[in-house]
Amino acid sequence: MNPKVDAFLAKTEKWQEELRLLREIILGCGLNEDFKWRVPCYTFQNHNVLIIAGFKGYCAVSFFKGTLLNDSDKILQSPGENSQAVRFFRFTSLQEIMDLEPIIKAYIFEAIEIEKAGLKVDFKDKTDLILIEELQKKMKKDAAFKTAFEALTPGRQRAYKLFFSAAKQTQTRETRIEKYTPRILNGKGLNDCLCGHSKRPPNCDGSHKYFEKAVN
Repeated sequence: MNPKVDAFLAKTEKWQEELRLLREIILGCGLNEDFKWRVPCYTFQNHNVLIIAGFKGYCAVSFFKGTLLNDSDKILQSPGENSQAVRFFRFTSLQEIMDLEPIIKAYIFEAIEIEKAGLKVDFKDKTDLILIEELQKKMKKDAAFKTAFEALTPGRQRAYKLFFSAAKQTQTRETRIEKYTPRILNGKGLNDCLCGHSKRPPNCDGSHKYFEKAVN
């Protein structure tokens, strides 16, 4: 038992009992306890296997290589549509964890076997993500925009595709596309600096803040 986890749980106000029970279950499966990314992390032979954490509406056990788990009970969830590895259990009560304890243990033991076998997640290149409908419409209406977007580096295109598709509402997607159209037409990426004062282009190093103070 890691003292950093003891301190973490002692300060945790929400889901404290649930996290304590999850900790007990996980340690009972033979994993080593560490504290990384400000949450309890459990490892096998120095390889990260899972973490536990509390959120606003639930607490969770997240498996680093969750996509490799069989998930015969179909209860694992993805943290996002573009997540290629992590999958998690979501709990909203202590009783739920108690009822699912055998299943939780079975998944943990399977995760350990995955590490023993040295299996790795096959991360796919997502530079060729499918264009969302709103982006396709924009390209059909605006030839200059289409040319500028296709001229961006694969990494910049990928960042925009992920950012635009992350919005759930069509109107929000369209608004994002319109907002970033001038940036795209200028050949700039989603996070590229536009002020022209950065000493670390294309990244922004905050130089514009000092420039603005000097002008004012």
